[in-house]
Amino acid sequence: MSTRKIDPEAVRRRVVEATVGCLVEHGYAGTTTQRVQVQAGVSRGALLHHFPSKPVMFLAAVQHVGEQQDVAIRAAAERRVSGSDRLEFAFDVLHDAMSGPLYLAGYELWMAARTDDDLRSVLTPYERKVGQNLRELGVLIFGPEFSTQPGFPTAFDALVQVFRGLALTGVLRENLDRENELMAAWRSVFPAMCSLTQP
Repeated sequence: MSTRKIDPEAVRRRVVEATVGCLVEHGYAGTTTQRVQVQAGVSRGALLHHFPSKPVMFLAAVQHVGEQQDVAIRAAAERRVSGSDRLEFAFDVLHDAMSGPLYLAGYELWMAARTDDDLRSVLTPYERKVGQNLRELGVLIFGPEFSTQPGFPTAFDALVQVFRGLALTGVLRENLDRENELMAAWRSVFPAMCSLTQP
């Protein structure tokens, strides 16, 4: 009788994807290890072998979100865009990467880390890496015409905070008109912010 060989990486991937899916559907409070186990279709022992604690499992979920964001932005950055189209292109790419269910799964954990010391202790070091990687991706999508200007780092960081705020409040927003107005305003001032000399 033959036995089917279990691929540890496949099991781990299923658990991570199930964790992200549960965060999107049920939120942080509803993402229990039991629910993730059932969703992933793995045994309790298999789950605990890869993720001995919930914070470690949640860290893997955030890393998965970050990796998907990285892939999406790098793929978009391969498009050749210049001139007046570059700004709209970069805004659209960043907005797509920082919105939607996948991004909100990460947000569930960042918000929970405010009051969960164990979760915060594993997420904080990774969040610094995410921030640095996002800045590098910003250079790619905005191109040298913006990224080489003295005020770009500050302008980009401010824009990221705007997108984070929009993602967080978007769950309660029914009308996109105001969001579109805000983005139009930011596109109009972004070039000027990039040209500002840093103190």
